[in-house]
Amino acid sequence: MMAGTRSLPKRDNVAVSTVRRRLLRCLTGLLTTALAAASLQAGAADPPAAYLKPAPYAVPESIQRIPVPLPPHNGRLQVLIITGRNSFEHDWRGTTNALRRMLEDSGRFEVHVTEDFRGATARTLEPYDVVLLNYLGRWFYSDPEEQRWGEPAESALFNYVRAGHGIVVYHASLVMGAPSWPEFEQLAGGTMRMSPTQSRRNPADAFLVHIVDRAHPITAGMREYIWTFDDDMYTNLRWAPGVKIHVLATGRDDPAAYDQHVAGPKYPANEYSPPQLAAMPMMGQENPLIWTADYGKGRVLSFAIGHGPDSLEYDGVASLLTRGTEWAATGSVTVALREKAKAYLPEDAAQ
Repeated sequence: MMAGTRSLPKRDNVAVSTVRRRLLRCLTGLLTTALAAASLQAGAADPPAAYLKPAPYAVPESIQRIPVPLPPHNGRLQVLIITGRNSFEHDWRGTTNALRRMLEDSGRFEVHVTEDFRGATARTLEPYDVVLLNYLGRWFYSDPEEQRWGEPAESALFNYVRAGHGIVVYHASLVMGAPSWPEFEQLAGGTMRMSPTQSRRNPADAFLVHIVDRAHPITAGMREYIWTFDDDMYTNLRWAPGVKIHVLATGRDDPAAYDQHVAGPKYPANEYSPPQLAAMPMMGQENPLIWTADYGKGRVLSFAIGHGPDSLEYDGVASLLTRGTEWAATGSVTVALREKAKAYLPEDAAQ
């Protein structure tokens, strides 16, 4: 080491290396784009094939604090997160860590995680007050086969909830079982399905969530609208027949978001023209995003928002999920609302 210099701690070196890698990727992308633009501006008839080739897929990255172990016999509610797979655009490990950190930071929960639920039994689930599903067994939605856990583990989970425990069905888990898994659909209440009518994702990555019931224990004291960012609005879900759901929050599937000037290339004009949009069920309407349901003696919270770790940083989303997990576990709520989730208008006092 040279005189007058000081080495960084190992953890800081790792962080610096990560930042350098990200900067290098950004600079490389900018340089490639600039070269392509210059080539086209210079009069090239067609862009080189290399510029048309999609970039290799990069798994999302996040730098987060890792929750530390808690002492035994801590008196907290016990949560099991079932994860291990998800679709390609979901950072399921980063999201799982953010969920764990958020729940444990509330002081109400101790969270355990399994990335392989195959072989689970009733005894596996016995120590837990509530299960949170952050799982989807397809990398691409079009994959012909879904990697599930097998009938014994699946029956153990259904029986666990049916007997009076709680479950949170989180975000992309609502795609599980497509095209049809009747028992899971009865559990979740609503699911993303392609038939008989097609569920869809509104193009907006940021949108208002409307708290339509502010008298429920989960939402009591909340403001009427909250924001979520870097998120997905699932719309036109399929609702399981005979399941009584109670909607807590909705989002408006705004047809203006599908306009080609703002929607992006995933929403081509020949598939999302104004007449086609007008014919789509639930277009322009409030679509349920968060709801509760009963399954046997158990309590179900289906939570369609929360795409990734960034979404969970916002007070409204975090408050809904933390309080909703407590409700699923116990039927009541003691966790306080975060500041930007609280009601603030004079008329809110009447709620």
